[in-house]
Amino acid sequence: MREHLKAALRLYLGLMVLTGLAYPLSVTGAAQILFPHRANGSLVERDRTVVGSELLGQPFDAPGHFWSRPSATPAYPYNGAASQGSNLGPLSSELRAHVEARAAALRAFPVPEGPVPVDLVTSSASGLDPHISPAAALYQVPRVAAARGLSEDEVRRLVESHVEGRTLRLLGQPVVNVLKLNLALDARTGE
Repeated sequence: MREHLKAALRLYLGLMVLTGLAYPLSVTGAAQILFPHRANGSLVERDRTVVGSELLGQPFDAPGHFWSRPSATPAYPYNGAASQGSNLGPLSSELRAHVEARAAALRAFPVPEGPVPVDLVTSSASGLDPHISPAAALYQVPRVAAARGLSEDEVRRLVESHVEGRTLRLLGQPVVNVLKLNLALDARTGE
């Protein structure tokens, strides 16, 4: 019996070192060597100050900024510690009220004719999405251009230059990172 316990203890300690120490350290080391920017949170800096992450949405509500996809996190928008979807189904009257209020807020400013892009009035599954569709960004061009005193063509070209294509040209849809677009807009207008 004693021999079995010794063997089990050696196996336990060996696996603990292997799976609890060696494997995590090797994966972390490889990530730091191969893609350190991503391994460290894809942080975005402006004037040597971290202003956000490429991976997390941020609340923008000034007319001169592009607005992010709405957040579903309670109390504090885009709070990574409270990531959750709204869990409101397509027949929910509460979801309908949220969508109508968000659409009305968008239409209070100059906007193009036609329907509001769905990603500007509904939250993502995590409530933290940092991207919007190119259509959602282009929909906001008249408002942003008017607030910044820029031509719509100039702002449209800026949006188009920030469209990120599909992963490996195959997966997902083209998107626009709202934080990076707003930082480029601020840099262009000196804010």
